[in-house]
Amino acid sequence: MRTTTWGRLVVGVSAMLGLVSLSAWSGSGTGGQNEQKDPRTNQTYIGTQKCAACHFEQFTIWKQTKHAKAFEILPAKYRNDASCLKCHTTGFGEPTGFKDATTSNLAGASCEACHGPGSNHAEVSKQFAKKKKLSEDEEKIARGSVFRMLPTNVCVTCH
Repeated sequence: MRTTTWGRLVVGVSAMLGLVSLSAWSGSGTGGQNEQKDPRTNQTYIGTQKCAACHFEQFTIWKQTKHAKAFEILPAKYRNDASCLKCHTTGFGEPTGFKDATTSNLAGASCEACHGPGSNHAEVSKQFAKKKKLSEDEEKIARGSVFRMLPTNVCVTCH
């Protein structure tokens, strides 16, 4: 029980930090001076396996969460229900998002459910694949191609 409480505290603090970061990213309170281009523009969903290729530690942690199992826990009779799939899969309703069993790499609330489609991030970051540590400029390039958190309260969308 203690671990569950601690885990919830960590998740809660992480969510709060994400919202604070989001506020700073979106230029809130600055009259829009810090507005940046939306990294999701003209991107496609790539799925968990491609994310895991570089972010394996994060992937293994996510794999143990309820978000990873969001589609699995859906009763079979709801696995084609659009109102359920919006939250229990990634990108459902988007052109390159979850469609059916053929897009099982987008089942569950995966990386891209919070960070947005990752095709550009994957492409931009390929050049850094063999590096253990990125320079400050390389870090900006890689992080500038994906959201830390989408600029909407994605948690509230489903919860």
